[in-house]
Amino acid sequence: MKAGQIWTEELLRWFDHSKREFPWREDNPRDPYRVWISETMLQQTRTETVRPYYISWMEKYPHVADLAEAEESEVLHSWQGLGYYSRARHIHQAAREIMENYGGEIPHDKISLQKLPGIGEYTSGAILSIAYGEKQPAVDGNVLRVYARLYAVDEDILQAEGKKKIRNLAEATIPSDRPGDFNEALMDLGADICIPRCPRCSLCPIRFFCQALAQGRTEILPVRSQKKKPPLFYAACGIIRKGNSFLMHLRPEKGMLASMWEFPMVLTEKKKESIPALEYLTGGDAGQSVWRHKHIFTHRIWDMTAYMVSRGESVPEGSDWCWQSPEKWEKIPLAGPHARLAAFIKSALF
Repeated sequence: MKAGQIWTEELLRWFDHSKREFPWREDNPRDPYRVWISETMLQQTRTETVRPYYISWMEKYPHVADLAEAEESEVLHSWQGLGYYSRARHIHQAAREIMENYGGEIPHDKISLQKLPGIGEYTSGAILSIAYGEKQPAVDGNVLRVYARLYAVDEDILQAEGKKKIRNLAEATIPSDRPGDFNEALMDLGADICIPRCPRCSLCPIRFFCQALAQGRTEILPVRSQKKKPPLFYAACGIIRKGNSFLMHLRPEKGMLASMWEFPMVLTEKKKESIPALEYLTGGDAGQSVWRHKHIFTHRIWDMTAYMVSRGESVPEGSDWCWQSPEKWEKIPLAGPHARLAAFIKSALF
């Protein structure tokens, strides 16, 4: 028996009695739609954050047909708070394509899956292995880290060469029997034991096969190139009230936070320019600052300040501007940080 076969068996044995319990793991056999939704939600989002969203989502859209029939604004509202809203748009678009081109059935092959919006190498591998029992690796950040330590990979795991090497290792070691369990076992191992800093090696079921541990290199592997510091923008938001309604703006259909509602806002690179820009946009005078929040996106940071703004002689007009009451906020998709501002307004002004 090869060493690779031994460690995979040890990993699966550990998984059988130590696997994490999640609502998306409850059905047997596993439903490809549920695997798809859960894996998409889990991208760059913590499992405990995802759990209530997943349950709510499945109550609202239990089948791909229910999702395909929904309006995009409704889907975005259901996703509100999870962030990375392009994921929700892609899921919605893909659901409609599945209904139109595949008779409502999630495709069984890699090529067809990866033609769908938002489904790449990792998600297709997860669906095919977990739901369909196919021998396809699913390599996410956790799995990259596990393989990099297990095989003492010196290449940068964020660069093409490192990713390719680990992909080849995953393809060579994934067992024909229980490929889905194997992929989930690697994910669990990376999430709970083979963690980025101070890995819990004494608890690892495959520690005796780990080259990084044998070489005393668990703290320096994997090799990761340093990310560029994201640019900082100053976001000045205006709270403009008319009775029990507030002026809101619908963001464009394309781009960041597309088709989501926000309070009047300007972004500037210099803080001193933010208030004049906000007053120019709204036609009013910015008064007291009442709310601060720093929102960190993947590629940028917003240092946000909200001001009470007096209504001037004119306010922005057009189909993308309207007055919305707090009751309406419960039904429309609010851009992530603006949902926080809306919650503050409701608690402070009502």
